[in-house]
Amino acid sequence: MKKVNALLAALFLLSLPLAAGAMEGMKHDKMEKMEHGSMEGMKHEGMKMEGMIMLGEGTEEGVKAMAHLNDVKEAMAKMGMKETHHFMVAFVDAAGKPVTEGTVAVKIKNPAGKEGKAIKLMGMEGHFGADIVLPEKGEYHFKVGTKLADGQKREYHFHHTVE
Repeated sequence: MKKVNALLAALFLLSLPLAAGAMEGMKHDKMEKMEHGSMEGMKHEGMKMEGMIMLGEGTEEGVKAMAHLNDVKEAMAKMGMKETHHFMVAFVDAAGKPVTEGTVAVKIKNPAGKEGKAIKLMGMEGHFGADIVLPEKGEYHFKVGTKLADGQKREYHFHHTVE
């Protein structure tokens, strides 16, 4: 399990330069150069690295989901963007093989109990993810709905408290 989590964290970190390049092409005039090459400040503290939060895992119909949040508020603010976190979820089948094909979306319920519209997650080198806004302090609930390559619908639940 620790190997899978370490692999997911490594894949995410490797995808940051690609995501930065894609964002630069979309909002070149508003962006400042992001320094993703530096790994200073990354601390391994169990399942949490600085900025990376493991939300948990769940298994539905033989497919395990592992969800993470990455705090990107500071980097996004420098680019004039409002997103505060990158939500990501990776899936593995019963044999431990990554599941990377299908449709995935998340609905976020804010601390006041209001659920937002579904946000489609994009496939990103081993996980599905999207940049999201968690503007208030309090507990957020994430309802992840999937229709993966096998055509079966699954639903997973995670939560996180913003302090």
